Amino acid sequence: MRLDHEKLDVYQAALEFTLLMNKVIKELPKGNSHLADQVLRASTSIPLNIAEGGGEFSKNEKVRFYRIARRSATECAAILDIFQRLNLIDKRNQ
Repeated sequence: MRLDHEKLDVYQAALEFTLLMNKVIKELPKGNSHLADQVLRASTSIPLNIAEGGGEFSKNEKVRFYRIARRSATECAAILDIFQRLNLIDKRNQ
């Protein structure tokens, strides 16, 4: 039996994104652990909040968790922009 959140395509995509961010982190040059930690926490927050929202019965609480997941995704996008601006990653290879 699958839980409600496991049936969501966005949850599955969020899990894949978290795996991708782990690969990106492994390729970062040494000395960037603060950025690696930040993107790891933000990317992990996405599927966790989707799962919490999926388990909610209250519409308002469900929406709140989904909004938190969206904000974490936006944070990841900003961190990836920082990685690129600092030449820590090559956008073409990601």
